[in-house]
Amino acid sequence: MQKNWKALMLFMALMTFFVITGCSNEDDPDKTEESAEKMNTSSQATEQSEHRIIAGTVVIAEILDKLELDAIAVPETEKTLASRFDGLPTIGNAMEPDMEIVKSLNPTEVLSVSTLEYDLQDKFKQLNVPVKFLNFQSVDAMLSEISSLGEQYDRTTQAQQLVTGLQKNIDAVQTVAANKEGPRVLILLGIPGSYLVATENSYAGDLVKRAGGINVMEGQDAEYLSSNTEYLHNSNPDIILRLSHGMPDEVVKMFDEEFKTNDIWKHFDAVKNGKVYDLEEELFGTTASLQVPQALGQLMEIFYR
Repeated sequence: MQKNWKALMLFMALMTFFVITGCSNEDDPDKTEESAEKMNTSSQATEQSEHRIIAGTVVIAEILDKLELDAIAVPETEKTLASRFDGLPTIGNAMEPDMEIVKSLNPTEVLSVSTLEYDLQDKFKQLNVPVKFLNFQSVDAMLSEISSLGEQYDRTTQAQQLVTGLQKNIDAVQTVAANKEGPRVLILLGIPGSYLVATENSYAGDLVKRAGGINVMEGQDAEYLSSNTEYLHNSNPDIILRLSHGMPDEVVKMFDEEFKTNDIWKHFDAVKNGKVYDLEEELFGTTASLQVPQALGQLMEIFYR
């Protein structure tokens, strides 16, 4: 009888505890909401720690920041990156990353760009390091890759906001350009020691087309072609754009020397009329970047001022 009485008293005490606890949560919804918020924050933190992403290029680091994604390493750069990347190890030059450092960091994924795939794919494969080469060879390709990253890393809202913002600026430029007569444009891509001609299939060519320019090398399949100055002269460009890649100061000097010593350039109308422009590498790289609106704005000034 005494045992039954003790069991009954224990049961009553437990019931009282559950009723009080239930009422407490019901009477204080803020605490319930706070608890749920803490659980959600904890879940996101766990998710972030599971992703060990290496940003293979500066552009990718900038995109990761906009998507509110952390990285475990970034490439060497003179450019100031977002504060979320402060103090991170660097993997060296984006075009020639230090594979020993990359391997030692044990990444779940290295994100690089497709223009470097030919040079880097075998190196990553040999060390069994997971890598993805993103296609940034045109504006549309970059926007598509941003959306894909948003889906892969559960950042669809951030990705949509980024893509929508960029697309809005791009559409505004193209609307203005559609009502103007665009110039015929020759695009030269300079690297230390030589230069190539950029077609409409290159990133720079894509920007020129969106700004209403007509690429004198349109109809080509390749992104870049070797230079034939006589053929280029016959194409009669209204404007010559010179892009520098690698070592901008050296490339500009190389271009100046080429235009000074190669007699054929002085016969170009674009040269005679002072329509030769050196573009900044930061805005006009070999792959697309988040600076698309600024690059298009600069082209609009050059084409229609």
